[in-house]
Amino acid sequence: MQGMSLIVKNITRLVAGFIILFGAYIVLYGHVTPGGGFTGGVILASGLVLVVLAFGKGFTRNVLTHETAKVADSMGAMLFLLVAVLGFAGGVFFTNVLSPGTVGHFVSAGTIPIANVGIGVKVSAGLFGAFLALAAFRRSTASAQERADALQSDI
Repeated sequence: MQGMSLIVKNITRLVAGFIILFGAYIVLYGHVTPGGGFTGGVILASGLVLVVLAFGKGFTRNVLTHETAKVADSMGAMLFLLVAVLGFAGGVFFTNVLSPGTVGHFVSAGTIPIANVGIGVKVSAGLFGAFLALAAFRRSTASAQERADALQSDI
C-alpha cells in the first residue's frame, strides 16, 4: 500500500478540495480582501502537497508531475508579464488599462485580479515543483539498503 494510512487518505479526500477552493478564492478576491496571488498560491500548493503526501507519488504521478508544475510556472509568469506589458497601452509599464468598476466588487480593480491569477499560478506551481524536486532528491540520495527497503514496501 503506497501513501499514508486509510484515515489520512479519507481526511485528505474531504479536506483537499476545500483547501484548493479556498486558495482559488484568495487569489481571485485578493484585491478586495486581505490576500492575493502569493498568499493564495501558497494555499493552493499546500493542498497539492497534501494530496501527494497522503496518496503517494505513484497515485498522483499521472496528473501532478514535475513537468506540469514547470509548464504552469511558466504560464503564470507569462500571464503576469503580459498584464505588465499591456500597461504600455496606457502609456506606462503596468498601467491599469481596464476601467475600474464599483469599489468592493469582483471587477473593481481592472488588471489587478488578472495579475493576481498569474502570481497565484506561478507561486503554487513553483512551490509544488520545489516540493517534488526535494522529494526526488531525497529519494535519489537514499542508501542502497533504504531503496531496497522502499522497493519491498511498494510491492
